[in-house]
Amino acid sequence: MEYIIKFMYSFILPPGLFCTLLVLLGFRLFRRYRPGALAAWCLSFLLYLFFIPITGILLVHPLEDRYQPPEQWDGDVIVMLGGGATRGTPDVNGKGNLSGNAANRLLTVLRLYNETNLPIILSGGQVYADSGTEADIAKRQLMSLGVPENKITAENKSITTRTNAENTKKLLATYHYKRPILVTSAFHMPRAVKNFEKIGVSVQPYPADYLTSRKIAIYPMQFAPSGGYAAFIAIKEYVGLLALSF
Repeated sequence: MEYIIKFMYSFILPPGLFCTLLVLLGFRLFRRYRPGALAAWCLSFLLYLFFIPITGILLVHPLEDRYQPPEQWDGDVIVMLGGGATRGTPDVNGKGNLSGNAANRLLTVLRLYNETNLPIILSGGQVYADSGTEADIAKRQLMSLGVPENKITAENKSITTRTNAENTKKLLATYHYKRPILVTSAFHMPRAVKNFEKIGVSVQPYPADYLTSRKIAIYPMQFAPSGGYAAFIAIKEYVGLLALSF
C-alpha cells in the first residue's frame, strides 16, 4: 500500500505535477484546438520520460560501464578531479564541504592512497562565487584523515574538466609523473579520459561514485516521476563527449 501511495504522490507533487497539469490542459484544449492538445500531451510525455528514474538509469549505465576499476595499479600518482563544494559550511576541522559526488571520489582516493602510498594531485577550483574551492577543501579533509601534507598537491584553479586536464598536465610535467591514476565519478570518466587524451596525457581510469547498480531492476517506482537528476547528468556527459569530437 505504501508504494501505491508513493506512486500516486509522484503525479501530484513536482516534478510529476507538471506532467499531470499538461495532460489536463490537453483534455481542456481537445475540443477547441486539437493541435494544442496534442502538443500538450507530447510535452507531458517527454517530461515524463525525462523525470522517471529508469530513463536516467538507462542513459547513465553505458557511461558507468565504459571503464572498470583495474585489478592492479600501475601508476606513480593519484589524480582526483573536483565535483563540487560548498563554501563556508561547518566541517570538523574548518569551513567548506565537498559535494556528494566529490566526497565519494575522495573516499576512493584515500583508500587507494592507503593501498599504494602514492602522491595525490587534487584538481578543482572555485567554480561559482558561492561555491567552495574544491582542491583546498579536499586537501584539508585528506590531511585530517591522516594523509601527510607533503603527499598532496592542490591544483585550485580549474573550473571545467578541460582545465582540470590542462592544469594537471603541467603538474605532471613539473613533478615528472608519467603514469597518473585518474579518479572521478564513473559517469564522468569517459569525458574526463577524453579530455586528457586530447592533450596527450594517458591515464589509468579508476572510476568511483557510481549512480546506478550493475543490475537494472524493473519495478513500479522506476516509472514514477522524480527529479530527473540522473537523466540530466547523462545528457550533460553525452553533450560534452560530442563537443570533444569536433
